[in-house]
Amino acid sequence: MHIGPFALANSLFVAPMAGVTDRPFRQLCKRLGAGYAVSEMVTSRPDLWDTLKTSRRANHAGEPGPIAVQIAGTEPRMMADAAVYNIERGAQIIDINMGCPAKKVCNKWAGSALMQDETLAISIVEAVVAACASHGVPVTLKMRTGWCQTHKNAVTLARAFEGVGVQMLAVHGRTREQGYKGQAEYETIAAVKAAVQIPVVANGDITTPEKAREVLQATGADAIMIGRAAQGQPWIFREIAHFLSTGTHLAPPLVSEVKRLLVEHLHDHYSLYGEFIGVRSARKHIGWYVRALPGGEAFRAQMNTLEDSAAQVLAVERFLDGLNADMDRIPAPLDRTSTRDRDLMEFAA
Repeated sequence: MHIGPFALANSLFVAPMAGVTDRPFRQLCKRLGAGYAVSEMVTSRPDLWDTLKTSRRANHAGEPGPIAVQIAGTEPRMMADAAVYNIERGAQIIDINMGCPAKKVCNKWAGSALMQDETLAISIVEAVVAACASHGVPVTLKMRTGWCQTHKNAVTLARAFEGVGVQMLAVHGRTREQGYKGQAEYETIAAVKAAVQIPVVANGDITTPEKAREVLQATGADAIMIGRAAQGQPWIFREIAHFLSTGTHLAPPLVSEVKRLLVEHLHDHYSLYGEFIGVRSARKHIGWYVRALPGGEAFRAQMNTLEDSAAQVLAVERFLDGLNADMDRIPAPLDRTSTRDRDLMEFAA
């Protein structure tokens, strides 16, 4: 599969999730089998470009390409300028956010709220594509099936976006009204795939290798995008890749491997965020890793009281060493679509 000039390693993508898919997480998922990852969304507001939060989101140091940056906003000219700003800082693909359901985004008419105003949505895409064209940078877009059940316009918008130059579409199988409630539906994604010639990526509730195969078959999509199911389980990409190619399951990872991966992830996380923010923002990642493990809930409560990185790493090592004495491998994961787990993350694009 290609996006513009870029050949992707496979058709398993990491979904952009604000507060989650930072550089350390993207790199880890790529190491463990993901063929492509999109950054957390970056604001199009120029007055926020120099903030520490935006600079961290735009940090791609050492990340293998292609570097894909998602931008969010409501003004065509501002979105075009944001695309160029990120290209100048290493972005090789620009992704437009029309999928985020978070109230603080939609209340400003960004994210999936743009699907209510088709004229504005198309104008934004035209401006971004034109700005990127002179740099030879392809533009992709992520959206939902529509704003609400009675206004599913993903097919109409998909045709329009293809017509103005978007080179790949990712579709989450829910409306904005649904948020993450109920079940994702794939009929609309299949209809989008049938309506356009560009690659289409299916997203929503893909939590197991079997579900990945089912969604690919049901939609005819060119790729799948995984978000919440990768939280605390970044090896899901290699598990799905193995299943799709062989029809058999990989054994769950060894506890010793998970310990190594998590400790490496933590150190990379601290290096990006620093001690104070790093320790606090790492808590959700540790919580996701341990939630399926015996004693995981009690450990998470205790771990959340720790306030320095050395103590946090030591606690993780001791907890996993204790498990390793009783079990070799990590048990099957919990349901990644539970409401409680949704509350652990900021929001997904």
